[in-house]
Amino acid sequence: MSTIKVVALNCTLKASPAESNTGALLENVLGHLVDLGAETEVIRVVDYNVPFGIESDLGDGDEWPKILEKMTEADIIIIATPIWFGVRGSVAQLVIERLDGTYRQINPETGQFPLYGKVAGVVVTGNEDGAHDASATTLYNLSHFGLVVPPNVDCYWVGDAGPGASYIEAGGDRHLYTNRGARLLAENTYFMAELLAANPIPTNLVEVQAKAMADSSRADA
Repeated sequence: MSTIKVVALNCTLKASPAESNTGALLENVLGHLVDLGAETEVIRVVDYNVPFGIESDLGDGDEWPKILEKMTEADIIIIATPIWFGVRGSVAQLVIERLDGTYRQINPETGQFPLYGKVAGVVVTGNEDGAHDASATTLYNLSHFGLVVPPNVDCYWVGDAGPGASYIEAGGDRHLYTNRGARLLAENTYFMAELLAANPIPTNLVEVQAKAMADSSRADA
């Protein structure tokens, strides 16, 4: 079986080489995936020119197509985001909005989107409430683009409410629940990726659409 490939999007608001707490927790997760045999790549989205929009390619200067190409070549896709004002950061929101363009890049035979059958995971850090909201919203969105969400693939660390030490300074790498989450994310995404590599999702969305239209016609009759 070929090597499982992981592409992780670090959606920190800080450009390189600034220290990223979200990136630190992400590296924890990726370390476990490497131990399992995966090949990993991290993309810090703010290091690229990615305009706002809902298309896969907005023309001259848009570097989103480079990122999307790497995502389509991966088996596992992890979105890592900080929490701001109780929700996922604006960069993660931008990524989800740009992924809307994949709805229109369907396989002509199966109708499946480019990310259909890939495996999703999410990493979240912050100093306030919002980890569950950021995780749930992001995983739900990814499922609509065709990604598979295994159990226990949300790894997060949240510090005390309000200003204070973040993941690195607070020693979040010693937090039992977060470390457990990192290992579960790695184990379950890797297992599911291997399973799907051997057993691709066969659903033909073209046929499903046709059947749904027929159902609707009968309902109107």
